Amino acid sequence: GSAGPTTPGASAGASGSAGPTSRGASGGTSASTGPGAREGEVRRGGPVGANGPGGSGGSGGPNPHGGVSAPGGGSGVGGLGVGGGLGFLHRPRSVAVVGASDDPDKIGGRPLRFMREQGFSGTVLPMNPRRETVQGLPAFPSLAALPQVPEVALIGVPGQAAVDAVEECAAMGVRGCVVMAAGFGETGDPDGSAQQERMLAAARAAGMRMIGPNSQGIASFHTGAVLGFSTMFAEVPPADGPAAVISQSGALTSVPYGLLRRAGIGVRYAHATGNDADVTVGELAAEVLADSEIELLLLYLENLADPAGIERAAALALERNVPVVALVGGRSADGARAALSHTGALAAEQRVLDAFLARLGVWRAGDVQELVSAAQLYLQPWPRPEGRRLSVVSNSGAVCVLAADAAADHGLPLAELAPETTAALREVLPRFATTVNPVDITAALLNDSSLFSKVLPILGGDGGADAHLIGLPVSGQGYDVATFVADTAEFARNAGRPLVVTTPQESVAAEFRAAGLVVYDDESLAIAALGRYLRHQELMTQARTWPPRPEPATGPTTGTAPDPAAHATAHATARRAAPDAAARPAALDAEPPARTLNEADALALLARHGVPVIEHRLCHSAEEAVRAYETLDAPVAVKGCTADVTHKSDLGLVALGLRTAGEVHAAATRQFAVMRERGIAADGVLVAPMVEAVREVLVGAHRDPVFGPVVAVGAGGAYVEALPDVRLLLPPFRAEHVRAAIDTLRIAPLLGGVRGEPAADVDAWCAIAVTVGDLMIADTKVVSLDANPTMLRARGSGAVVADAVVMTRER
Repeated sequence: GSAGPTTPGASAGASGSAGPTSRGASGGTSASTGPGAREGEVRRGGPVGANGPGGSGGSGGPNPHGGVSAPGGGSGVGGLGVGGGLGFLHRPRSVAVVGASDDPDKIGGRPLRFMREQGFSGTVLPMNPRRETVQGLPAFPSLAALPQVPEVALIGVPGQAAVDAVEECAAMGVRGCVVMAAGFGETGDPDGSAQQERMLAAARAAGMRMIGPNSQGIASFHTGAVLGFSTMFAEVPPADGPAAVISQSGALTSVPYGLLRRAGIGVRYAHATGNDADVTVGELAAEVLADSEIELLLLYLENLADPAGIERAAALALERNVPVVALVGGRSADGARAALSHTGALAAEQRVLDAFLARLGVWRAGDVQELVSAAQLYLQPWPRPEGRRLSVVSNSGAVCVLAADAAADHGLPLAELAPETTAALREVLPRFATTVNPVDITAALLNDSSLFSKVLPILGGDGGADAHLIGLPVSGQGYDVATFVADTAEFARNAGRPLVVTTPQESVAAEFRAAGLVVYDDESLAIAALGRYLRHQELMTQARTWPPRPEPATGPTTGTAPDPAAHATAHATARRAAPDAAARPAALDAEPPARTLNEADALALLARHGVPVIEHRLCHSAEEAVRAYETLDAPVAVKGCTADVTHKSDLGLVALGLRTAGEVHAAATRQFAVMRERGIAADGVLVAPMVEAVREVLVGAHRDPVFGPVVAVGAGGAYVEALPDVRLLLPPFRAEHVRAAIDTLRIAPLLGGVRGEPAADVDAWCAIAVTVGDLMIADTKVVSLDANPTMLRARGSGAVVADAVVMTRER
């Protein structure tokens, strides 16, 4: 259907059937129907059903403003599988545009233009007090003058007028509003923040959901509900498809959308949430992921005030096997400050954020290109890869060399071909060709176009590769490209494994794309994308094995309206902090101060929870220290026991390798004197046997204000702060997850034993980390702990915590 939206005079009816549908056909998958479609584009899903976006359902209650009835619940778009509390935003029966413009290129005019061009079949109600018509539609001077209560209001007026419009929409029973106006919480200005809180309070009190403020809008291209003003939608024609983009930035909604469309990938949703004052990225992501047509979700985040929402959405994505790729702004201090001024966002601690996303199976992109560059790979119907081994075939020796280098850079080992495979290759290739991986078939391809049809089946029969790259830096004129394409397409079908083609020649690339193959300009781009794709598949597989995390106490619930005061307080508190601080749940502001335990109490706490700690004696005099020494195996260590000093060695409060009673007496006497002279509250001295260890490592933990308990594993000893080598995990987790994290440390190669040293007991290290994670969940009084050094003995001999610092907070 090409007709525009219905006019207010048309009957919305109980069935929602007024107005034409936004697509022509009535079902199935189409690669060509609908606006903006191009040949070869990745499109999914059928058109909106005959009833239009509203679906069938009741017409709702009486309209207190007169005219047509207020919108009912409806059953949504037939066959799309979309459900939940925010689905009406994707398929509104009626939309009021507050601040509508007759100029289709202005902010207030673009939504009307886009809805008309995309065939939106709901009722559109332009509001402009200075015009009788706007872009051919009857205009209304005010919200009160509308002939019906709109289901959704798009608010394009600035400042106080936007606040007034939100409050009026809430009072008249509008279900949801999209606030495009800026100048609120993102500015850091108290007046702007207060205005945002007014809008939020009005929306929450009425049960109305609000997108924004500071939102570029939301777009649902399958229903034509394009409630935004992005220039990109005009520059790059929309086409429905399997991808969705949700972002807290308007530009970072538009740019990924444009890059996906340029790659021929259809986009079903492109949502910009702005300040996330009410509806969050996580909530919208969960709603989008309930759509069975979505096969890829891209996110841009600056504000993580709702980690629970992201967690719920990611769980749904794993359940549906939908890859989620997230780009997160604010990695640097300057970036964090810029994010604060952009959307009022506060930076999370980056390593904790990495651990959070990895636990969820969400791939964190490094930049915009990385956000979208593997999209073609995600949308292929390949079974889950078993590994990362790569085979390379090219007619260029240089490409073979560069591909091997790129594969090493991105963690893709080259598959080792079986002897019978190399023998078979020698039978069909020229004698000067390379028959090991990478396979260089040389320029002989120019004279013998059958080489692909001979070589590829041999490689496919080898079974040693998990993915394939075919590099054609030189082809085109004089080459039988059609045969190469046919042979490669057949190989791809038979192999059933990830395959990418590289060629810099657009005419050649177009033929491969037309055959449904994934094409990149060169081997470095292809292998980088392939590496991310394969590692992301592994990340998603591992994410399914993590035990569920305890339900957090903060954060809105998807599709519900939490208590208005609590919601407003949480968001306001998160935005009051310094630009380089993490967002804090409001409850933490009232916490009592934390106190540091002395070492004896810290070790006792760990031991109560099942962590193996070093045998030790707490002594209150030098003479008592000597008696303790006599009960322990020499040599021993003597350490001052005080909660006032963390780095005791800096003050001479650590003596190691003591072998006689005299040495112990002298060390204890000296340490008591140092603590007395410096005014340090001394709880005694600790005497403990020296432990022989293969490696010194650390296990630490802290309670992050955004993500909750976090456990660290890494290299330990005195230089841990100067040479950090640490990985973070969010509990609960199992030993296998700790082992995977340890394997990525720089010290990992040393743990297996080098230069005749025995291998370390990594299993014991993993067990301690698991126990510490459980401790942090069970004992909420513990704010942080640092078990460093944790001494790893030889494999099978265990591990023991030799020193610990613990901070607690009485609740």
